[in-house]
Amino acid sequence: MPSDVRVGTQGWNYPSWTGPFYPVGTRPDDFLRTYARAFDTVEVDSTFYAVPAEKVVKGWASRVPEGFRIALKMPQEITHVRRLVGARDVLEEFCAAARLLGPKLGPVLMQFGPDFGPEQRPALERFLPSLPSDLRFAIEFRRPGWLIKPILQLLHGHRVALALVEGRWLPRKKMPRLAEFPTADFGYVRFMGPDRNIVDYSHVQIDRTAEIEEWLPALERIAARVRVLYVYINNHFEGHSPASASRIRARLGMAPVELSDLREQAELF
Repeated sequence: MPSDVRVGTQGWNYPSWTGPFYPVGTRPDDFLRTYARAFDTVEVDSTFYAVPAEKVVKGWASRVPEGFRIALKMPQEITHVRRLVGARDVLEEFCAAARLLGPKLGPVLMQFGPDFGPEQRPALERFLPSLPSDLRFAIEFRRPGWLIKPILQLLHGHRVALALVEGRWLPRKKMPRLAEFPTADFGYVRFMGPDRNIVDYSHVQIDRTAEIEEWLPALERIAARVRVLYVYINNHFEGHSPASASRIRARLGMAPVELSDLREQAELF
């Protein structure tokens, strides 16, 4: 495996993490700064709902150290509302905001709903050439019909990574082996969980050891084929994504997150 395997969570702004993850007394303004002492990457969900303001983006960048990577979701205005048609203005606005992160910018995730099926392929083919070459993009489909060789060749031609997901739409057991072959020089994997029934994010409530163990060989194979592998875990996967992310890190041979270190560092300030 390459040295650059990054495992983090989907989001950081969860008050219920205070105590089990963030030291008691951590202010919300310090959540991201504290998070970045434990993990070296995070996926931002809020950009799915709107292009972030310059002040917000620069605030994120100021709270994380050099070497940290922030992945952003592409706005739903592009993927869900306009469905890739006539979206150049929003794309340019969003990419300009993303570039404010500078070297701390990770991949941009294009996430589509289950109603975006292979019949939308012409729109995708017209849209991909408009992606700027200075940014990295990953794409998540939620219909198995997309996972065929011609589509993967299309993504490869535009250096767009296929985002793999452990979730209800396309669980690993339904994923063809060819999906493991990278279409870009980086990999992108998301652990979502099968449903949204979990509402308390303070502790692990569902044991997904079996799913993690099933994914490990695939993660190792993908990591061996790319320069960087990004792995993000949602709270709905087990109930408390920092614990899940730390466990996956450990199973990949990386140092687990030591919560005692976060508490000791917090006491210094």
